[in-house]
Amino acid sequence: MRTLFKNYSGILLLLGGITTGSILGLIFGKSIEVIKPIGDIFLNILFTAIIPLVFFSIASAIANVDPGQKLGKILSVMGAVFLGTVLISSFLTIVTIRIFPLQAVTTDAANFIADTNTGNFGDQVTKLLTTGEFFELLSRKNMLPFIIFSTLIGFATLKAGNTGEPFRRFLMSGNEVMKHLLILIMYLAPIGLGAYFAYQVGTLGPQLFGTYASSMAVYYGFGIFYFIVMFSVYAFVAGGVKGIKTYWKYNVIPTFTALGSCSSIATIPANLDAAAKMGVPDHINSVVVPLGATLHKDGSSISSVVKIGVVFAMFGRDFSGIDTILLAMGITVLVSIVEGGIPNGGYIGELLVISVYGFPVAALPAVMIIGTLVDPLATILNATGDTVAAMLVTKFTGARLKDPAALQDSAATL
Repeated sequence: MRTLFKNYSGILLLLGGITTGSILGLIFGKSIEVIKPIGDIFLNILFTAIIPLVFFSIASAIANVDPGQKLGKILSVMGAVFLGTVLISSFLTIVTIRIFPLQAVTTDAANFIADTNTGNFGDQVTKLLTTGEFFELLSRKNMLPFIIFSTLIGFATLKAGNTGEPFRRFLMSGNEVMKHLLILIMYLAPIGLGAYFAYQVGTLGPQLFGTYASSMAVYYGFGIFYFIVMFSVYAFVAGGVKGIKTYWKYNVIPTFTALGSCSSIATIPANLDAAAKMGVPDHINSVVVPLGATLHKDGSSISSVVKIGVVFAMFGRDFSGIDTILLAMGITVLVSIVEGGIPNGGYIGELLVISVYGFPVAALPAVMIIGTLVDPLATILNATGDTVAAMLVTKFTGARLKDPAALQDSAATL
């Protein structure tokens, strides 16, 4: 119990700050806006950190791919499986939101003017993907060009081989430093978000709570469906009816490990053991599960779409259209890559969501609060999805899942 409290202490403190802020907002009404600058300072610090956070996260992840395996069949199939399940989860979430629209109180919509693209299609694509000057990459308003640049840096470091080794270590070190910077910033979250939430409740009223109730109902309802039904479908594709039985038999310990640790990384040992018992060959297990903890996050994909839908509703924008939906699905893939498999790692993705769509700072508290509330189920989906992904990789590489009964007999003999 003590360990469980320690792992969720950040979330509990954050919820405590939000609750306190909500009560103050209800009591003092619009006069509470005097403390809004406290929230603004916290949000500005977060936005200042987004550029180095994203750069080191993406560039170091690519730079550390094993050059001897990067073109191997296992990694190719693994990448396709990871991408496929993330896109499926995001698409099904969008369908769910269309069936059960998110309810959100409109905020600052009159003062928000979207950054509309001008020019022909070619000009729009050029503006979306590139900038004319290097310094323009350092603005959060140009996140997609910056992500492309970070990706190219990662591949260039990989291509440089031994010559690029010092720079690769720099990227790794920078990634660790930026993770700890995020942890330091999040120490201020209970105060910063508490102040901002007090301002929102004081100015918008109690109806704001309906926004979060609606998003929670959609996320937990669909998330539980995805966990039970879609993971069973993936297990069936990998091993038929026996695959479903085997998956759920050995998925219990990883599920509770993910819930207790609030971390995909901390669930790796349990996943490695579970995947082996599910019959995943060792040479696949040892590659897919560790990389999956960093790169494969179905739970984060679902939460990203829900957050996007809520922010669109809050600012009076229509969450429809092929371009909007495709961009949302693309963001879920990016979020799955750039989020660290650590507690509060989702905040990187939330900053990315706000920046890519060009929403103002006022949108960030909403997605951060939603991210906090969905974190337990999101972690379970992120972590336990890696073992069923390993089963799928086994299937699509032409290997065979080992018979669990034979594995148990072998262990008993030893």
